[in-house]
Amino acid sequence: MKYTVSAPESITPYKVNLPTSKSISNRALILNALAYSAKPIKNLSDSDDTQLMLKALQSDSKHFDIGAAGTTMRFLTAFLSKIVGEWTITGSERMKQRPIKILVEALNKLGAKVEYMEKEGYPPLKIFGSALEGGDLDLPGDVSSQYISALLMIGPTMKNGLNLTLTGEIISRPYILLTLKMMETFGIKSEWKDNVIKVPEGDYQATDFTVEADWSAASYWFEMAALTPGCELNLQGVKRYSEQGDSKVAELFKQLGVDSKFTQKGLMLKNTGETVKKFNYNFIEQPDLAQTFAVTCCCLGIPFVFTGLQTLKIKETDRINALIDELKKLGFVLNSNQVDDLTWNGETCEKDANILISTYKDHRMAMAFAPAASAINNIDIDDPAVVSKSYPKYWEHLKEYGYSIKE
Repeated sequence: MKYTVSAPESITPYKVNLPTSKSISNRALILNALAYSAKPIKNLSDSDDTQLMLKALQSDSKHFDIGAAGTTMRFLTAFLSKIVGEWTITGSERMKQRPIKILVEALNKLGAKVEYMEKEGYPPLKIFGSALEGGDLDLPGDVSSQYISALLMIGPTMKNGLNLTLTGEIISRPYILLTLKMMETFGIKSEWKDNVIKVPEGDYQATDFTVEADWSAASYWFEMAALTPGCELNLQGVKRYSEQGDSKVAELFKQLGVDSKFTQKGLMLKNTGETVKKFNYNFIEQPDLAQTFAVTCCCLGIPFVFTGLQTLKIKETDRINALIDELKKLGFVLNSNQVDDLTWNGETCEKDANILISTYKDHRMAMAFAPAASAINNIDIDDPAVVSKSYPKYWEHLKEYGYSIKE
């Protein structure tokens, strides 16, 4: 199935009820389970990833299939390694291509017993859950923050706690800080000094917890505001002082002509038309924003240099090459060192006569490219249902705003 997306014929004020954060939801579910709490997490995300996590934690099964949910795979692997019993965990074909060796080796060093069932270094996994020793562990700081968060959350349950030394460059730092802050909410105080995080042995406490709206989802509305002069958007549920790293989107989009202001009614977005001539940014702490900014900059004709993208090649798809291939269909020629950067110097080519954007089973490809219809009318989005991974009502909200969406 595909959707044909066309820009709104007229602009009217719109209030967006943003989805809640799956990153926070999935952490909250693990911490709640580690606290043996009977209190439900309030305002849970309705995303696929969170619903799969919830289903797994409520299941009596010893076998788990978590589909394409990356956070669920990483967090659940660590969680099950300290729950006595024998468990298996698998996922989609793409999940079986996403590396997990660093996490497995780390867990085994801490006293776990995790084995590969098929290809070494990748799911599916066989987990023999038991009490963990914990102690000292070195881990590269430039690996996925989900590995680090998975280990930190089970740190207090280990006999010797966890002293985690992050070597080299530390990426996605806000996600690690988010994890530590949430652990503190559930009763565990940690210490992060220089590159060492110390998590003492201790007991999590049951607590009331409500999930806030998702700043990553908000980014697509900032994109729409940037590409739609005269728009009036009101974003509901996002916190001004949020631990989410992607809250940086409000500051960054000022360079692309979007002013944002918190009021009693919500976060108000306004197109100012005042943009930079070139956009340079290191996305080391906000890698999930790269697709949104790549599409926005191209559609606005703003050359860019993005760095800090080393984790993009192991996401739901190879996002660097996906962006290069799909933006070429729109007439933009991008380049990359194929390690950690993405650039556009303004070079263009002939765009496809009928633009069909491939989404590669990646929710952020669909959501980042759909607003481009405001600049390049009539874009076809393949496999639009992928948005359910994080923002199930995305297409419904676009229709309410005025976009034409036809199967």
